Amino acid sequence: MSTGIRKFPTGFGRLWTAQTVSSLGDGVTHAALPLIALTLTRDPMALAVVTAAGTLPWLLFGVLGGALVDRWDRRRTMWVADAGRAALLAVPVAAAALDVLSIPLLAVVAFLLGIGGLFFDTAATAYLPDLLGRDPALLERANSRLRGAQTAASGFAGPPAGSALLALGRAVPLLADAVSFAVSALLVRSLPSVPRPVPQARESLLRQARAGASYVFRDRLLLGLALRPAVGNIAFIAVETVLALFAHDRLGIGAFGFGLLLTAEATGGLLGAAIASFLGRRLGTGTALTCTAAIEGLAVLGLATARNPYVAGLALAVCGAGMGATMVLAPSLRQAIVPAHLMGRVASTSRMLGMCAAPFGAFLGGWLATAYDVRTPLYAASGLLLAMTAITANMTGNRRVEAALRAAGATPAGTPDQRDSEERSKEDHGASVARP
Repeated sequence: MSTGIRKFPTGFGRLWTAQTVSSLGDGVTHAALPLIALTLTRDPMALAVVTAAGTLPWLLFGVLGGALVDRWDRRRTMWVADAGRAALLAVPVAAAALDVLSIPLLAVVAFLLGIGGLFFDTAATAYLPDLLGRDPALLERANSRLRGAQTAASGFAGPPAGSALLALGRAVPLLADAVSFAVSALLVRSLPSVPRPVPQARESLLRQARAGASYVFRDRLLLGLALRPAVGNIAFIAVETVLALFAHDRLGIGAFGFGLLLTAEATGGLLGAAIASFLGRRLGTGTALTCTAAIEGLAVLGLATARNPYVAGLALAVCGAGMGATMVLAPSLRQAIVPAHLMGRVASTSRMLGMCAAPFGAFLGGWLATAYDVRTPLYAASGLLLAMTAITANMTGNRRVEAALRAAGATPAGTPDQRDSEERSKEDHGASVARP
């Protein structure tokens, strides 16, 4: 009996497990690293340096890193990056055991971990479409599973585990993250090889990086997909900057209640990732992306007007659902339409735009809250998200998406061509077509 639905190749399960284990370790370190730094200093600027160091690689080397990934074997890049991060964490583990840990050392480690993350994430983004044959429906299902597992591991399980492990000693959470990287490296190394992209004319690394960035800015669909997280990061970081203060001053809740608000957002993210494929099939990927963007803007508006923590929690859950669905649909579409030899550069350019926008959001949120009140950044964020939705709606509309998929040799999910194919499969095999 034929179902008309492609199954995941064997290697996907190992990739999914590797990224889940690595995300769990990331969640542990994400919670533990600021707390470890707090045991060394109470200087807010010193703590900010440790936090910022991890994001600098994307700002400094994002596009160049993508160009290197497009030159290298992507599977090897992933496992070497994770093996390198596992070995790197041995340094602060030893320093903590010898009681010589310092803020400069933590900042350097965070920076180097960020470089490893840049190469791993970019290579993984480029490797997945090759592993799955650039099938749009399969990519959506795969990214839904990967995103859901990442949220559960790094958002739910990792942070409390990091805090608990820190009670056993400063070196323990870092050692746990090192083990997660080592396990991930071993799993990734066992993944099947995929054909490498056909080499392009030999050019300088800088010229190749510039070509990748130009490819994004010249293509209206890819530009629209890149603008969403860039503008979205300004808005969401502006909200995040004042959210704890908003929860305390306006909602009257303490640290435990604030943690529940964040849990509500993460729960919404899981739901959004789970239903992303369904939304893409029912509405078309372009319309689904426009709807999720509008939902995010309206949810932040609801948060700004919330007068009690229950409404605020619901608003954050809805916002999280919109973000979760977007973070499945947009990368899946990008992976389906971008040529293999440009995938690393396009992915890193899009990610770099989002990372560069984050500091502006932090400044905007802090300034508006200081100049006006704590609700103002939330209203401004909602306005930005809704304006971005209106601007990019045509850039990422269904017609443009379907044209790009056809040009890439893929049939958009839910289009007449695919439905006709499914009906022919029913007639030929006498079996109903299962939906993912």
